[in-house]
Amino acid sequence: MTPSTMQDYSLNLRPLVQFGRTVHAESKIITFTGDGYREATFAEVGDRADRLAAALTRLGVCQGDRVGTFMWNNQAHMEAYLAVPTMGAVLHTLNIRLFPDQLEYVINHAEDKVLIVDGSLAVLLAPLRDRLSSVEHIIVIGPSDATLGETLDYEALLAAEQPGFDYPDVDELAGAAMCYTSGTTGNPKGVVYSHRSTYIHSMMVTSTANIALAEADRMLVIVPMFHANAWGTPYAAWMVGADLVFPQQYLQAAPLARMIEDTRPTLTGAVPTILNDILTNAKGADLSSLRMIMCGGSAVPRALIEGYRDHFHVPIVQGWGMTETSPVAAIGNPPKDLLGVDETTWRARSGRVIPGVEIRITGDDGAELPWDGESVGELEARGSWVTGSYYNVEADDRFHDGWLRTGDVASIFPNGFVQISDRSKDVIKSGGEWVSSVDLENQLMGHPDVFEAAVIGVEDDRWGERPMACVVLRPGTHTTTAEISEWLTARTAKFWVPDRWSVIAEIPKTSVGKFDKKQLRARYASGQLPVD
Repeated sequence: MTPSTMQDYSLNLRPLVQFGRTVHAESKIITFTGDGYREATFAEVGDRADRLAAALTRLGVCQGDRVGTFMWNNQAHMEAYLAVPTMGAVLHTLNIRLFPDQLEYVINHAEDKVLIVDGSLAVLLAPLRDRLSSVEHIIVIGPSDATLGETLDYEALLAAEQPGFDYPDVDELAGAAMCYTSGTTGNPKGVVYSHRSTYIHSMMVTSTANIALAEADRMLVIVPMFHANAWGTPYAAWMVGADLVFPQQYLQAAPLARMIEDTRPTLTGAVPTILNDILTNAKGADLSSLRMIMCGGSAVPRALIEGYRDHFHVPIVQGWGMTETSPVAAIGNPPKDLLGVDETTWRARSGRVIPGVEIRITGDDGAELPWDGESVGELEARGSWVTGSYYNVEADDRFHDGWLRTGDVASIFPNGFVQISDRSKDVIKSGGEWVSSVDLENQLMGHPDVFEAAVIGVEDDRWGERPMACVVLRPGTHTTTAEISEWLTARTAKFWVPDRWSVIAEIPKTSVGKFDKKQLRARYASGQLPVD
């Protein structure tokens, strides 16, 4: 074997953080305050990150300790993104929408030593304070009326320190950050991202194979920073000097539209429910600064892609990934050869696998299936930023010969595009035939009067199981389920058309904005869903 002559350059976050604060010192971080905006340069934020690292060290945080953040998307959260991993600790981004028992579990399971908390969110933590066995200090940002016992003030801690922290040379395979799954079944599971995986994933976000995030861009970070590191965009933006715009808690259509008009971002990323809200309730907004919107977290309805194209003239690109994949593993940039298929159809597919990730589909017997766009099996993944295990939890059933079993049912086209048809737990088998709840939902949300739709399988004496559609109608519409059923019959297989319908005010969501079908199934079983 011929030995390499290349330098052994560690892919930890220290050089990434240093690069952004020096080479891109004048790039900006803009945080919406509700009334206006707070701005700081990368150089200023880098100095504040130094102060935070020094303050945490003074509080006894050592390499490998976990520091939890219970925060909105804002400048202070970005300071923690930079300081905590680079000082050798592990950034644990806490999901602010978890149920109290789950939140208590993940803090104790991760053994967080310090928590950094936005004052407006402290009320959610107060009832749990006495049950957080590992937490030694709670740092609060801004005013708070909650009773958390003895706390420390974020700005006072930073004011007592100086820039110029001496960051250690951390092993690139050491943990940099951790995120827990949303825990729709059982307790959430922790995924630890290494410095190396975070560095490489950040580079991929800047690639033309992904969203090509570049210095000339301004990124509006709507997807929560607790959700798989905001899809990797904060670190990638810091790496290339793209401005960052943070919305804090102002995630409704009107303030988001205002932010876009005021700050003129070129890129953003959000789950479909957020984008649907803007399309429905902010039709007069000027989104012309956006060159692209990345959408993911759940299947993106074709009608949403068409709505943004036709009304705002902004393309949506669909991404697929999981907490376990850091998260971006596939993205739906249309191929140069459309193969006789219109561009929107490619965009509506789940995405094309990106360099650095390998995918395959396997049948019930574990055998690999062909990439022919027709064979359907469980989607599996492996790669430089795909987890090989969960943090301190045995879950051998989620891994298969070194591959992560995603739980998604999918087909793969010869050019690497993935089409996810369902979650394995949501698959509907009717009379021995398979029904895709995802395809049905996308069709239903193409109806002009349907705002949202979720499809679940319910027991049926004759067919074993049949699809049931739960729909939310747009305000002011009075379409009947019989009319929607007739409309759907012309657009899908007859046996796919639901026999049961439920018109509801809102579809329950998980903590990361996905449709919570578990709740819908429970409501149906207990007779709490109105059924047509």
